Amino acid sequence: MRIALLTEGGHPHVSGDTGLWCERLVRGLEQHEFDVYALGPGPYQAAGSPPVPLPPQVRRVRTAPPWTAEGPRYGRRARRRFAECYEELAGAVCTRAGAVPGAEAPGTAGSLTDRFGSALYGLAELAREKGGLAGALRSDIAVRALERACRAPRALCAAHEARVSDLLTIAAHLERALRPLSLDWYDDDTLGAADLCHATTGGPPALCGLLARHFCGVPLLVTEYAVHLRTHYLTSGPHTAAPAVRAVLAAFHGRLTAEVYRAAELITAGDAHARRWQERCGADRARIRTVYPGTVAERFAEAAEPALRTDPGTLVWAGPVAPAQDLETLLYAFAGVRREEPKARLRVLGTPTGPESAACLGHCRTLAARLFPDAAEGDHPVSFEETGPLKETAVSDAYAAGAVVVLSGGVEGFPAGLVEAMLSGRATVSTDVGAVAEVIGGTGLVVPPHDPEALAEACVALLRDPERCARLGAGARARALELFTVERNTMAFHGLYLEIASRCPVRRAAPDEPRPFAAPAESLVPGHWTGPEDRSLPRGVPAWAADSTQPSVEEAR
Repeated sequence: MRIALLTEGGHPHVSGDTGLWCERLVRGLEQHEFDVYALGPGPYQAAGSPPVPLPPQVRRVRTAPPWTAEGPRYGRRARRRFAECYEELAGAVCTRAGAVPGAEAPGTAGSLTDRFGSALYGLAELAREKGGLAGALRSDIAVRALERACRAPRALCAAHEARVSDLLTIAAHLERALRPLSLDWYDDDTLGAADLCHATTGGPPALCGLLARHFCGVPLLVTEYAVHLRTHYLTSGPHTAAPAVRAVLAAFHGRLTAEVYRAAELITAGDAHARRWQERCGADRARIRTVYPGTVAERFAEAAEPALRTDPGTLVWAGPVAPAQDLETLLYAFAGVRREEPKARLRVLGTPTGPESAACLGHCRTLAARLFPDAAEGDHPVSFEETGPLKETAVSDAYAAGAVVVLSGGVEGFPAGLVEAMLSGRATVSTDVGAVAEVIGGTGLVVPPHDPEALAEACVALLRDPERCARLGAGARARALELFTVERNTMAFHGLYLEIASRCPVRRAAPDEPRPFAAPAESLVPGHWTGPEDRSLPRGVPAWAADSTQPSVEEAR
């Protein structure tokens, strides 16, 4: 199959965590061909850095061009057409949910979802004919349309208070969000040549897949390890913008997400927590599949050896240093552990990635010094270690040496660090956030978040029972090898590709190219199904099909 992989901000221009799973997916599916379409721009693209080394199954890489505020100048008819479509889009976004009875249900007369989709595709068709929308989306026509939608009687309550500066901010955000409409990717030589579009995240990549489906009939698969709409809600707090701006943008992203979920053949979630969010945002439960992220198990094979556990009284924490990781709770909990187990030690592995992260790490160092003022110089029970460029090796060695791995995050998506600890065969103590309980599955201890007493009690219980630690660690490694490896992730997507292709047979411009699932499997069985003696019949068509007196294929089945 020919897969169009739609990415944003990562693969194939960076090889770190941002594009890691995409790179592993492409390398693991050698039987498919991939065209990578990368949206940006990002700092790696601005610097002109080339893509990472790619395997031969990647046929080509296309990157979105640098965006400018200018666009083609529209004539009078094109401006009128743009105004009508944009007015419809703004009205569908700004109308208050429940203001029109029955307008939320897709397929009903005047449905807000159908109005939004119709306006979106109308703008896409205009951009395809005229060469882009960049200038029109920032024009006075767009701002006036937004103003009328916000002042309408049935508009969102917060939108009624929108000022001119708020309208300009909304128009600028919508222009950025709708930039994929102006790309030249939607013809038979680009996305139209693919058998399947795979959007590796929600938002702009999924919008590209939506347009490829609309213009070229290419089926769409959407993968969300972090649900796009949830991410928007979490990052648009009261300090980010005025209430009117936040209300309108949240409604826009909600409408766009609903349209993507409605059009996608299948949607994948990284865990049950993300799956519940997708269902809440309008996804059909029957079309959602859970595909866990994959981790390279070989990196932690050596750490799983029991003989390497050299520090039986050591707790290990590893991950990105950030306020959301709640290291304060971990330090207060470790103070309680030291009261029960005076020889216990704590190793914190993490490297700050920005000013906020550095400030968090400095605060944690100060707190550790205050909690253990009597610690001898050079023999402090809490050690802060930066992992540096050899992150994977350092974390693996720490897991191998320690006895218990602790996860203390207050807000967590899929806990990749917890999977690494499980692959290392270590017992774990985690807080019940995100998908932690789903990942652990009974092979570790789970405590409430922000509860240092419960965290300390669980750690002490494991430190005092080495046999229990060994049993939990062995069970954790077996569970991780069964569910959370790269091979498991890759084969799951391979199965989804075939499932979509079986329901949506691909089309080919060239008649001599193979078409997966175009002929029934019975045509390959020797006997009366095949007719090699009849050269006038197309390949794969049974010989008796040319005889009108014989039963049809459907009757024969």
